[in-house]
Amino acid sequence: MSGPVTFPMTMFALMRSIVPEPMSSSVVHVAVGVVRNPQGDILIARRPAHVHQGGLWEFPGGKVEAGESLQLALQRELHEELDIDIVQTRPLIRIPHRYPDKQVLLDVWLVEAFNGVPHGKENQPIEWCSPAELWSRPFPAANRPIIQAVNLPEKYLITGNFTNEAEFIRKLDAALKRGVWLVQLRVKSMKNNAYAALAKIATEVCHEHGARLVLNANPAVVEKVGADGVHLTSERLMALSSRPLGLNKLVGASVHNQAQLEQAGRLNIDFSVISPVFPTPSHPNVKTLDWHGFQQLTEQATHPVYALGGMQAEHLSEVWQYGGQGIAAIRSLWK
Repeated sequence: MSGPVTFPMTMFALMRSIVPEPMSSSVVHVAVGVVRNPQGDILIARRPAHVHQGGLWEFPGGKVEAGESLQLALQRELHEELDIDIVQTRPLIRIPHRYPDKQVLLDVWLVEAFNGVPHGKENQPIEWCSPAELWSRPFPAANRPIIQAVNLPEKYLITGNFTNEAEFIRKLDAALKRGVWLVQLRVKSMKNNAYAALAKIATEVCHEHGARLVLNANPAVVEKVGADGVHLTSERLMALSSRPLGLNKLVGASVHNQAQLEQAGRLNIDFSVISPVFPTPSHPNVKTLDWHGFQQLTEQATHPVYALGGMQAEHLSEVWQYGGQGIAAIRSLWK
């Protein structure tokens, strides 16, 4: 190893700041590394047949030992399993999960740079997969939110104002060229037929750029226009008794409190948007969560979450520190 590991120590401290206390001794705290190479592929390993969840694929990592810090546990596990040393990493997601025989807390970090050439140091098979290919592999149930987090971007655009179809297409095209690749079509003032027609156009534009579009509308419209999923308002979320679309489509939801977050978990949605973190010009006097309230909710989430409300690109590092997937925004991303 050429030098000290550059772990962002404040991030680890912040991620620990509101873990429910005391943590039950029956909860297994696991440090997990999602190792990504410069091409964007993700490293996975197959579990030995004789261990818990044996034969399934997994992201490398292991149990945080008593008296061991999270950062040292992650470094130790990746060195023992893959013979690599971490150079750069950031938080990805924390997942509480209950199996029939045990309860685990997966502390997942995205390893963006490392020293060494990964290999199965314990004779375990390893492979590099594209993020999309991960869905075709058998993983433990607790790993599904990790795969979703790997496949979701750090920025989620919610469409804003426009005066006509030409301006809408111009603004959408510009946002996609700036690197946005997940879009929510939100046009509250539009009637059903006009919305469906615009959704069809927006779907085509997004797909031309390799981006995905979710509709803030009745889930039936998604199938009609060929969009990639639905975004549920908090009202629609609370009215449902089951997931509205199959697993081949994205389902997101707006969440403002613990009850809505728990409902999102029951419906097995793919991501939620927690708001409002900060005030916005359109809602200046609304009660906000601030970072502390945002983190209180992310700590309980079993899926990736975005922060909404006054978010700018420069907030990304703080969102990651507090357990979020990234930022959702209208003004700063719609331009």
